[in-house]
Amino acid sequence: MIYRDFQEMKLSALGFGAMRLPVLDGDDSRIDEAAALQMVDTAMQNGINYYDTAWGYHGENSEKVMGRALARYPRDSFYVATKFPGYDASNWSRVKEIFPRQLEKLGMDYFDFYLFHNVCEMNIDAYLDDEKYGIYSYLIEQKRQGRIRHLGFSCHGELDVLRRFLDAYGKDMEFCQLQLNYLDWTFQHGREKVELLRQWNIPVWVMEPLRGGKLAQLQPEYEAELKALRPDEETAAWAFRFLQSIPSVTMILSGMSSQEQLEKNLRTFAEDKPLSDAEMNTLMDIAARMLSLGTVPCTACHYCVSHCPMGLNIPNLLSLYNEHVYTGGGFIAPMALSALPADKQPQACLQCRSCEQVCPQQIRISEVLADFTAKLG
Repeated sequence: MIYRDFQEMKLSALGFGAMRLPVLDGDDSRIDEAAALQMVDTAMQNGINYYDTAWGYHGENSEKVMGRALARYPRDSFYVATKFPGYDASNWSRVKEIFPRQLEKLGMDYFDFYLFHNVCEMNIDAYLDDEKYGIYSYLIEQKRQGRIRHLGFSCHGELDVLRRFLDAYGKDMEFCQLQLNYLDWTFQHGREKVELLRQWNIPVWVMEPLRGGKLAQLQPEYEAELKALRPDEETAAWAFRFLQSIPSVTMILSGMSSQEQLEKNLRTFAEDKPLSDAEMNTLMDIAARMLSLGTVPCTACHYCVSHCPMGLNIPNLLSLYNEHVYTGGGFIAPMALSALPADKQPQACLQCRSCEQVCPQQIRISEVLADFTAKLG
């Protein structure tokens, strides 16, 4: 196992994510506890010392199972992370209730790492309204009391949301967890987010390194290109090697749902093998070709915006459309759109086509927005 320095600690570069534990009969809320405990045993035996869970994972059962799994080991032999569930508006006023309940569920006196969960368009105002909800003040107090050792946040929001959160609380944030992989390096402006965090001297924790498994197996022609460069490297390992090549990345979380996945990842993290310039260029070219399928080539020039009688932020809507189409659904686009008023959402398009008259890429914007509306139901 390779390790990364973080303050006074050495963290395993591979973290054990507890969002996709093995389950019984396909029911996400019924964790196969025997299999999960076996995986934790294998992880501990092979040097993984960072375990990431959250209030809402597996129908609010992940913290309980991980607590029982880790209770079998000395408290100083691992680090545990969990999160305040601000992705759900019904929780915003419940931080004083939820936090102690999480300690109880995990059977611990303190958390090594604790996060504001999923800072995004939907909840940024609530997170920043400390007078009304008091989330920030409460968590800072828990850190002062030693019940949180290191405070950070995860973010699925766009760059401006990340910037707003940092401007408000960045001085107190010790790490940031991002969805980051060689697709989202450009697709979700990962490069720009990493650079912004570097300016704040905040290290990066990575979630979704394989983008929900999409990068574990590629089309045969792409795999052949990668095999030509590294014949012995597994396809999924390329996603991890990409992240090992980014200096700001300290922790790479993988939500493993089987012993086999865990063992493959352990083999990858037995050594550091960052990409050469030629390998990085090949991988970025493959990513560009993958992303071109089914998405629209918007360059965010904003010519269209000034011609829209509804004042729609068309580049932003097209970016969300691309995310939704490529992912095959998911929560990111609906989550971001939920923060917009109805007259700024895709269905507000009048189909007047004024925007299309000035689009350098000749995108049929009205048709795309109509398709987006249909896909969202």
